[in-house]
Amino acid sequence: MVEAVAGRASVLFDSGIRRGADAFKALALGAEAVGLGRPYAYALALAGEAGVREALENFLGDLDLTLALSGHRSWAEVDAGALVAAG
Repeated sequence: MVEAVAGRASVLFDSGIRRGADAFKALALGAEAVGLGRPYAYALALAGEAGVREALENFLGDLDLTLALSGHRSWAEVDAGALVAAG
């Protein structure tokens, strides 16, 4: 999709993001942002604003850990080359 729009539109990924690794993949492939609809909604239903805050803090921690474990120090270093095909 990123190649198809060729910079003419922003690419946002909002489907199936549950862990930092999911967001890492989407961002590495060129998405400008990811959505967290279901985790956000579950956290809100379970614990209100505090639940959302905790869910977002945990997600960002997991994303930061994924970045570090991939061997990158900043998002500027991350592109599709950071991914390895399964199998």
